[in-house]
Amino acid sequence: MQKILILGAKGMLGSELTKLYRQLQANNPEDYQVFAWDIDEVDVRDFKKLTNKVQAVWPDVIYNAVAYNAVDSCEEDDEEYAKAKVLNIDLPKKLAEIANNLGSTFVHYSSDYVFDGKRPRYKNGQRAPYCCGHGCDGCQYEGREETISCWQYAEDDQPNPLNRYGYTKWRGEEAVEEVSGDYYLIRLSKLFGGDSKNNLAKKSFFEVMWELGLKHFSVKAVDGELSKFTYAPDLARASREIVENREPNGIYHLANEGVATWFEGVETLYSLLNLKTKIIPVGPEEFPRPAQRPAVSVLQNRKRPPLRPYQEALREWIENKKMN
Repeated sequence: MQKILILGAKGMLGSELTKLYRQLQANNPEDYQVFAWDIDEVDVRDFKKLTNKVQAVWPDVIYNAVAYNAVDSCEEDDEEYAKAKVLNIDLPKKLAEIANNLGSTFVHYSSDYVFDGKRPRYKNGQRAPYCCGHGCDGCQYEGREETISCWQYAEDDQPNPLNRYGYTKWRGEEAVEEVSGDYYLIRLSKLFGGDSKNNLAKKSFFEVMWELGLKHFSVKAVDGELSKFTYAPDLARASREIVENREPNGIYHLANEGVATWFEGVETLYSLLNLKTKIIPVGPEEFPRPAQRPAVSVLQNRKRPPLRPYQEALREWIENKKMN
């Protein structure tokens, strides 16, 4: 029997991991035992109690879906930054140590915000100015193994975060790698999915834009910050596959296929909803925020079969929302 421990079980991703493994447990009760914990079960900031509680279970796999993701609060408030460092750096390090001591597999989630959006580009063998992210000038990035499009980040590209939040996610990655053991670091971007059961969690971008589209004749959306959307159920399934297939330890990029700006995401959403709300494209400066975001943070998946296009996942999400 596999014992599966999911931390942050009421969050958007944690809820999907829990649902996935609960279904497996129901179908194969002799093969799985699932422990899904959130703040009601354990305060993950109390490392002594956390260690004792995890050791008592002795799980085969630990999924850490706990994260601090208030990007702007982290940037402008030192107390919030301190919270981010505990949850995004200290906690994954402690969990990696616990997993290593127990011989457990540890899965930790990170972010595209570990990158700065300024991959060096080369043209005719000479380094050119920073890439704008749209491949408009025939620029290429010279990788160690192959030449790839300049605006996609591979799993082994060097992080260089622009904001405090991104720094904490990067340092959390480094902490897990330093502990080593049986671990997987999974980066994602622009997560969306079912409703979180955690009252502290924020709504996904698509949920917010759906509500705005129903209330207003027009909405503004940033036509920038090029990246990929990630559907939580698809991410949960792919995470399980990596663990159960015993794929090589290391960093994985798991985002749905389809590069898009926020504006393009809203276009897709309203098209699928048949909403006639006018969408006005604006630059990032239209919505000033304390934390700088990378202009381009497209995660390239070079290790696994691609996740389905985000448009298909978004259609499924809409259908599920309408049924509920």
